[in-house]
Amino acid sequence: MRLTLRRRRYKYETEKAYTGWVIRFLQLFPGRSLEELGEVEVRTFLNDLVANESGGVAASTLGQAKSALLFLFKETLGRELNFIEHSQATKPKKLPVVLTIDEVKRVRKHVTGTRRLMFDLMYGSGLRHKECRRLRIKDLQIDEGTILVRNGKGEKDRVTVLPGRVRQEVIEQIEVCRVRHLQDLEMGEGEVFLPDALKRKYPAESRKFRWQWLFPSPRTRMDPRSGRYWRHHVSEDFLSKSFAKALEASGVLKNAVPHTLRHSFATHLLEGGSDIRTVQELMGHADVSTTMIYLHVMNRPGLSVKSPLDQLEATDDDEQ
Repeated sequence: MRLTLRRRRYKYETEKAYTGWVIRFLQLFPGRSLEELGEVEVRTFLNDLVANESGGVAASTLGQAKSALLFLFKETLGRELNFIEHSQATKPKKLPVVLTIDEVKRVRKHVTGTRRLMFDLMYGSGLRHKECRRLRIKDLQIDEGTILVRNGKGEKDRVTVLPGRVRQEVIEQIEVCRVRHLQDLEMGEGEVFLPDALKRKYPAESRKFRWQWLFPSPRTRMDPRSGRYWRHHVSEDFLSKSFAKALEASGVLKNAVPHTLRHSFATHLLEGGSDIRTVQELMGHADVSTTMIYLHVMNRPGLSVKSPLDQLEATDDDEQ
């Protein structure tokens, strides 16, 4: 199954998630071979997830589990499954959490160093958390004032704005990376992961500075797929833990996470009068309807709705 996933160019995160669900599925039926398992057992497993004592899994989680098992049976084993009687779970439509400009300032004040630069790029460029961590030196087009986002959601590339306010900080971060890379090369390291078959086609590219991460990990580690030791980008916890502490210290009570900065980027652009099609391009949305959700959470200029209760109280005061 891992080989099939890799041959189909699935991302490593998907590989981990899918194989994890298959392991959980097989653990529910110990001692039974795959030939004995089928539609009934898949339904049992999915029903068990829904009827879990802790309240069941989210709709997206249930959908992922189902997709993993379908991939196992249909794509890996070549078996056609009959109707599983588990239609796609309805995912509730929720408005994204968005911070006001003042709240962004309050949270940002408690984030420092490299994490502050990541914070600024996510809020100032609309990057996803993963996209920010995966920025490479060559993706920063400083003279043009743009960022080339590679392999975003849906394996799509896009161009977004590089905030002028962080231009000098980005240049300084690049120089920090340059010094570290030279040290790695002197130690016989300095190799970095290359996408797809680039490593095979261009063996020397993996040691070139332009391919290095803008936010490299403080230490080298083994890549789980290739077995090579190299310096990867920082982990998800690098910013998320600091963000949670900054949120608490700021006194902002919204249920915000680093991805909230991307939502805030889009909302504040629309509030500032940016064209929705432009925002769609910067966000990398395939459909403008996805971008339009931010119209429902923005503070629209000129919109002044007065509660009838406030009007009632005003009338009572007049009568008194």
